[in-house]
Amino acid sequence: MPADPRVDPLSVVEEKVAKGERLSAADGLALLGSHDLLRVGRLADRVRRQRVGDDVYFVVNRHINYTNVCRNRCRFCAFSRKEGEPGAYTLSVDEVLAKAREAVEEGATEIHIVGGENPDLPYESIRAMVSGIREMAPSVHIKAFTASEIACFAELEGVTEEDILRDLQAAGLESMPGGGAEILGAEVRARVCPTKISGERWLEIHKTAHGLGFKTNATMLYGHVENYADRVDHLLRLRDLQDETGGFQAFIPLAFQPDNSALSELPATTGADDLKTIATARLLLDNFSHIKTYWVMTGLKIAQVALFFGANDMDGTVVEEVISLMSGACHGQTVAKSELARVIRNAGRTPVERDALYQVVHRYDGPEAAAGAAEQPDTGGAA
Repeated sequence: MPADPRVDPLSVVEEKVAKGERLSAADGLALLGSHDLLRVGRLADRVRRQRVGDDVYFVVNRHINYTNVCRNRCRFCAFSRKEGEPGAYTLSVDEVLAKAREAVEEGATEIHIVGGENPDLPYESIRAMVSGIREMAPSVHIKAFTASEIACFAELEGVTEEDILRDLQAAGLESMPGGGAEILGAEVRARVCPTKISGERWLEIHKTAHGLGFKTNATMLYGHVENYADRVDHLLRLRDLQDETGGFQAFIPLAFQPDNSALSELPATTGADDLKTIATARLLLDNFSHIKTYWVMTGLKIAQVALFFGANDMDGTVVEEVISLMSGACHGQTVAKSELARVIRNAGRTPVERDALYQVVHRYDGPEAAAGAAEQPDTGGAA
């Protein structure tokens, strides 16, 4: 039977939230399609308070984008280059280790490494990055390589993705970022990243990683050619895998940056869309504890407001995140730890510096502690 047009879809969602019931695809569409932004935000904020309380996390780490040479050339990407093309680069192992050493000396607890799928970069170099950092800094957490990169390494080596993950785990890899998910549905991927691994394979590789003991993140690139139904389908696929494995730590919605991409004719996302997407993620992903707001793509002000729409993680202080920079993101590449603490506290929340696995490094429980954050060394953050 068709839905009763007299029934307000958001009232249905509110009733389910009040009862603690799991939301459906139709509920997700109602949330994204609503123009009652504050009502949607209140729902997500209620669930956020119940599930994770008032702590807001951030991490001190360093992004290292080791190459932008990539065989995929996805239409949404302004980062990738062909070998020999102006702007193409590949860091040596020593250059990667130098960046990691600098970060560790400045207090980073996590090194985050991602790059393009460079078919001319030997896997031995990839492994040497990980083992070199582990030898140099035994206690730093190494989070590296998207599922798409893992698939590339496996293909070039003629082995399985599980073989690669086990080998990198032995070298020192501890977790995986959530990049490369884009939109998981096949029709959208055919339009924006036709040569990248399928959404199904992305999920399979993360499932494999979870089975090996890795914690991973999940992302969604939104605001390009997809529609609301595609976003909801993406979120529900993530929810299904999380039901099965429990291996995802955080979800990070990534606002599409059109500049310098093959989709540059498209408009950027709006603040309302950014906030509704955060809120919908909090409400649909009832088995994810942490929802990040990635300030590099939205700016600190929208990221702060997102804390009232379900987010409980401000990501990090972010140093040298080249991917967003090359796509025209204009919100900067680094922010002081003291500024993140100030922004979080100004929203009425408690700033908590965390490590890669959400263990508490330091809680800024009072105004004097937040001010003291300015005396701490600052470095980078990551998804």
